[in-house]
Amino acid sequence: MGIVRTQEEDYERKELEDFRQTLVSVAALERRKQDDHQDFKALTSSPSNNLEDKLVCVTSGVSFLGLALVNCLLLHGYSVRVLVDNQEDVEKLREMENSWEIWMACKNKVSVVMARPTEMQGLMAAFDGCRGVFHTSAFTDPAGISGYSKSMGEIEVKGSENVIKACARTPSVRNCVITSSLLACIWRDNSRQDLSPLVNHDCWSDESLCIDKKLWYALGKLNAEKIAWKIAEEIGLKLTTICPGLITGPEFSYRNPTATIAYLKGAQEMYGVGLLATVDVRRLAEAHVSVFEAMNTTACGRYICFDQVIGTEEEAEKLAKEMGMPVNKICGNSFNFFPNRFELSNKKLDNLMSRTLRSCYGEN
Repeated sequence: MGIVRTQEEDYERKELEDFRQTLVSVAALERRKQDDHQDFKALTSSPSNNLEDKLVCVTSGVSFLGLALVNCLLLHGYSVRVLVDNQEDVEKLREMENSWEIWMACKNKVSVVMARPTEMQGLMAAFDGCRGVFHTSAFTDPAGISGYSKSMGEIEVKGSENVIKACARTPSVRNCVITSSLLACIWRDNSRQDLSPLVNHDCWSDESLCIDKKLWYALGKLNAEKIAWKIAEEIGLKLTTICPGLITGPEFSYRNPTATIAYLKGAQEMYGVGLLATVDVRRLAEAHVSVFEAMNTTACGRYICFDQVIGTEEEAEKLAKEMGMPVNKICGNSFNFFPNRFELSNKKLDNLMSRTLRSCYGEN
């Protein structure tokens, strides 16, 4: 048990070191701005110079996705309020204050607050003054052994509900981006002949099917996204949701174990019908920022996000190796048969991100 804990601590230290390196980069940009008297806007894709317009909040800010998103936002010129739900994570981040030069350069760029997703007043206080909120929905199993349980799904739904309500009750918040999952789109009765072979942002998973198959992670993401949309539409909050495939990246299975293991429940069926997809955490973070920056113009609704569909045994073997699991847990064997295969589409997100890139380079 001590060996496992030591390994977990090693990965936590690596994540925080990655974050520290980002602060170093941001500090260097700040010093360059001061030395050259240049407008920091030239170093970012964000159009606003107003410091209040540049302040955003990221929930679960020390999770695998949370840290990547904070890093991406900082490098795009945003000030970030990192929201965590326990004192231990607060202390981890505040240890960085010991690096005085870095912290002084970034002190107006990063702040840390604690609030639990079940506490409405705490969330409202955390969001106060922020232009936007990124709810990454990164829950972990407190016991560290049982994966993503049915009760965790219920907590996630309540957390999503509270975040949306808190956003609506906080005058400064204009936009909210919620991280859902591709699993909220793909779990349907695939034997139905009337299903379109194209799976895109308009597709929703079947709640009863998720319950029957005990796909608690898919069910949690599905219901959390649905309640968010229901409340946002009722109160008029501007919302977008991003539905990523399995989130990968450096040492992802160790740094994001709960979500990784939970996502791969049903992997053989997903692989068999062509719907097992992955996305690198850095691309996913960029997607969040691109969608957020386009919410006042073109961005709306849901966005599927992936950069690879696992379609061959070689690709499945590579993923299994990264996971440290037998390849047949992903692609099954020759006796598996699935009558229908589907095609995933993230064209909506690709079009948005390509427009963002063109605008960065001054192209039409």
